[in-house]
Amino acid sequence: MKLVETGLPGVLIIEPKVFGDERGFFYESYNRRWFADKTGVDADFVQDNHSRSARNVLRGLHYQIQHAQGKLVRVSVGEVFDVVVDIRKSSPTFGRHAAFTLSADNKRMVWVPPGFAHGFLVLSDFAEFLYKTTDYWFPDFERTIVWNDPDLGIPWPLANEPQLSAKDKLGTRLKDAEFFD
Repeated sequence: MKLVETGLPGVLIIEPKVFGDERGFFYESYNRRWFADKTGVDADFVQDNHSRSARNVLRGLHYQIQHAQGKLVRVSVGEVFDVVVDIRKSSPTFGRHAAFTLSADNKRMVWVPPGFAHGFLVLSDFAEFLYKTTDYWFPDFERTIVWNDPDLGIPWPLANEPQLSAKDKLGTRLKDAEFFD
């Protein structure tokens, strides 16, 4: 596996080594020892999530104000535009975002540490999105920053308005959101 730094401290792209031939492919999608050695994070993943979404579905930007979750995210089918926003008030990159294309073809993963909001837009006909989390989902502590907050300036690759959940339609702007110190 290869580790690639991003413009946000702690947010990392992981590119697995893929072994393939005419039969298909194999790759190790997670190895705790390698992850701890290369990232300095000894994550205790407690929950795995798997979602399937249609083209133009936008999920996010989500985070939990208490029980903050670190997330290791990847796409097993299709392609998404993945976004991470630093919401740690004391961070020099507070309010900045990083965006990546994750797909079944490139097999890239992103480590999203606690203290960041996360979301994605489906670019293919549908996509299956998998993520491991370091804490459980607590709906009472879940928060959403509105996807089109002008202060964030995220260049979502949209031709039309995205399909949003009711929760995502009610997201708050970063300036009005609860965030981390």
